[in-house]
Amino acid sequence: MSSGTPLHPLSPPTPDSPGLSASVVTSGIPGHERPVPTSEHAPPTEPVRAPFMVGFAFAQLALFIALLGPVMVSMAIKVIRVVGPENATTAQGLILGVGAFAALLANPIFGRLSDRTMSRFGRRRPWMVGGSLALAACLLLIALADNVPTLVVGWFLAQLAANACFAAYLATIADQVPKSQTARISALAGVMQNVGILASIWVAGLFTTAMVPLFMVPAAIGVLGMLVFSLVLKDTPLTHRPGPLNLRAWANTFWIDPRQHPDFAWAWWSRFLLTLGSFLFSTFRFFWMKDNLGLSDKQATDTIFTGVLIYTVVLVVVGQLAGIVSDRLARRKVFVFASTALFAVGLGLLTQVTTVGGFYLVEVLLGAAFGIYMGVDLALVIEVLPNPDDAAKDLGVFNIANAGPQSVAPFLGALLIAGPALDYDRLYIVAALLVFVGALAIIPVKKVK
Repeated sequence: MSSGTPLHPLSPPTPDSPGLSASVVTSGIPGHERPVPTSEHAPPTEPVRAPFMVGFAFAQLALFIALLGPVMVSMAIKVIRVVGPENATTAQGLILGVGAFAALLANPIFGRLSDRTMSRFGRRRPWMVGGSLALAACLLLIALADNVPTLVVGWFLAQLAANACFAAYLATIADQVPKSQTARISALAGVMQNVGILASIWVAGLFTTAMVPLFMVPAAIGVLGMLVFSLVLKDTPLTHRPGPLNLRAWANTFWIDPRQHPDFAWAWWSRFLLTLGSFLFSTFRFFWMKDNLGLSDKQATDTIFTGVLIYTVVLVVVGQLAGIVSDRLARRKVFVFASTALFAVGLGLLTQVTTVGGFYLVEVLLGAAFGIYMGVDLALVIEVLPNPDDAAKDLGVFNIANAGPQSVAPFLGALLIAGPALDYDRLYIVAALLVFVGALAIIPVKKVK
């Protein structure tokens, strides 16, 4: 999961995990309607109650504390320690870029495996718990690493594990949440994702000189969150064994025909461009603060934490309100378009920031924009999921729009910044333009209001 949140980013958010794709990503794909149910998995109609909501929220919070801490701050601190500040941006781009490629692959693959799992514990629990444990092991490897190749391998494996977990986790929205609650639950997911980012930065500030706690305290929280949610989740096992998959079926794991499902294709491109612009910012934010604002490692970490705190407070309030209003009005597109365009404006304004105070003001704008987006976009996607039996796989395909940019952003960003003067303005202008095109891409979606 690379994020996404960080994402805010919000991988989502995240993450390109199959889980994300299962709940959120598939939404734009199908023939634009809620899928016709099969006998095994009819669309949910019973409202989810407090135990599900609390467990779901805590799991999202915990997983993003574990996963996005490295993306936001921890990996930068580790890389500087391993290679020095002169080579840190190049090494950071390599490590995060390779890891994001792993997320891109893992999302739909583990989503499909989760959809077909015959365990007596259900389709989602084994992957949620097993993936979080594997992620913790990979973060330990990263904490102990003393060279870039080990960091690359460790982060690649960490992304595989995190996306195995997240693909199954996010598919629980499609499995359990009725249409009348999707925007509110989507908003809750977005809020907890960003609170998780904030918490991960706070933890990083506590352990900037101690590598094992820097990575393993968040890892332990991630495991705990998935265990708690697994205990309250009503994860019904499959009653019929799925048929065998041939090579063509596995190849289709990564593909949904845009000619048959144009709404999905437009929603996919909108998410891809928003995520790419967001990660162009977040991946290099730490270095921008050091190079342009003249902050030390500790000052940059503290400033990021405060900025994300401001961003998250605004996001929590605006996101929950947007989800409630969207559900009551039964409208999605206008919220998604307006929020994406507003996010583009915020990225463009970063070119004018020369002080920490100016950065905080932009964080207010970005938090409001992303709060509206996270409160509604997932609901839009879920309403057009093509097949309830393949929810995690389809969300995995959509989640490529989250993971793909996380692979591209480090390399593209390093290219845009390159030069003796380190041109961060060029980075932010390109990011803003990409996100605005993403806002325009949501307009052709026809079957969702």
